[in-house]
Amino acid sequence: MAKFIQILKDINELIVFKHSIFALPFIFVAMIVASKSANDSIWFGWELLILGLLCAVSARNFAMAANRYLDRDIDKDNPRCVSRPSVDGRIGSGNLLIFIWINALIFVIVAYFINSLAFWLSFVILALLGAYSYFKRFSALAHIMLGVCLGLSPIAGAIAVLAEVPLWVLLLSFGVVFWVAGFDILYSLQDMEYDKKMGLFSIPSIYGVKASMFICGVFHFLTILFWLLFIISANLGFIAFLGVVVSGVILYFEHRIVRRDFSKIDRAFFTLNGYLGIIFFIFVLVSLW
Repeated sequence: MAKFIQILKDINELIVFKHSIFALPFIFVAMIVASKSANDSIWFGWELLILGLLCAVSARNFAMAANRYLDRDIDKDNPRCVSRPSVDGRIGSGNLLIFIWINALIFVIVAYFINSLAFWLSFVILALLGAYSYFKRFSALAHIMLGVCLGLSPIAGAIAVLAEVPLWVLLLSFGVVFWVAGFDILYSLQDMEYDKKMGLFSIPSIYGVKASMFICGVFHFLTILFWLLFIISANLGFIAFLGVVVSGVILYFEHRIVRRDFSKIDRAFFTLNGYLGIIFFIFVLVSLW
């Protein structure tokens, strides 16, 4: 029993399950807005809730495990990453591959039971999630690629309910893309010197701190712009608009914290961004309710 519990702890450390908080609120934002537009009710049913959660968890497990597997050669020499289960031997390469394929299979099967569009797009989504790890080896667009991976979440949520992709969810997703890409630039400031040494591509390693902060600021400005357009396009009203304003304030403080002290990057990355997604969801929920 103790060994089984330890395995679960190692898997949790591998995939950092608590970071699911970044994508889940936006999946549910898309699902409640889609349900309201289709059925005049924010509740989309228990079946879609369970299937949506299974898809979200399995897709993220696949993405994180694939990233850890493909980055083993990079992580083994990075002081920040050497204690990861995929590097220190707690989870071997064979077991990691089994975990990756099991979650890919779960994702595809669950998508099949949602609708045909979700099923066929599940293969495209897995391909994009798996491709992310390669981007940092040849392009600083890796930040955008990570944003695209999480930006697929609300699109998947809308497809689950509507079996189509309306304009408003594309605007929401573009906001998520630039939100994630921006805070990934901040996060990669920690590895700036290591990336230079290893010849890896990131905006901080190529352009330096000041340019990175500026680009991140532009990305987060675009985030707020797209979310405002989402609110307008989906006719969500004043309360949802306030949610975007509050999100903008959170992003402002995130930048302020990082500018003052790089040692607080984890606080800005995990704590503030985690709150942002939940708060955004709550404001949209109240606005619809």
